[in-house]
Amino acid sequence: MLVSARNVFIGISISLTTVFAFYYFAWSFAPGSYPRAEIYEFDIPENELIEIIEEFKEENPHLKVPKLGQYELVDGRKEPSDHWYDIYFYDKDNNQIIHTWTRPASKTTTSFAYDAVNHGLTLGNWETVNDSFWWWKNTPLKTRFETTILKSIKEKTNHNIH
Repeated sequence: MLVSARNVFIGISISLTTVFAFYYFAWSFAPGSYPRAEIYEFDIPENELIEIIEEFKEENPHLKVPKLGQYELVDGRKEPSDHWYDIYFYDKDNNQIIHTWTRPASKTTTSFAYDAVNHGLTLGNWETVNDSFWWWKNTPLKTRFETTILKSIKEKTNHNIH
């Protein structure tokens, strides 16, 4: 029995469509607290990375978030038992508040995540960094973060980043 090129094409098309549909479905219902954060791994303990980030912010006061009326975004854990250490930056050129966090991956490695951007100084205009399924739509936000903040932090750590 001969298989026609048309049947092969239809079979491959159905297979690819099925794989894509399952991938998109899984992406849409991603579990966890920060399922779409862009995560970078540092080969240093969390407390050291936090100290480096605090030092970086002191050296670059323009990256500190201004007081937002009666609100103030403070770096740190909301509760002592929290897993995530929240860190906020302000991108004055784009009028955006950047939310990042750290979390120990092990005793000697730390996850540093770029989570979301708030457009403007009025809270409630948050956009998740990997909000779009299409990677090219997320690239400009990530590239700006990587060049203005992450690169400098990486240089201060003198360690590899994954």
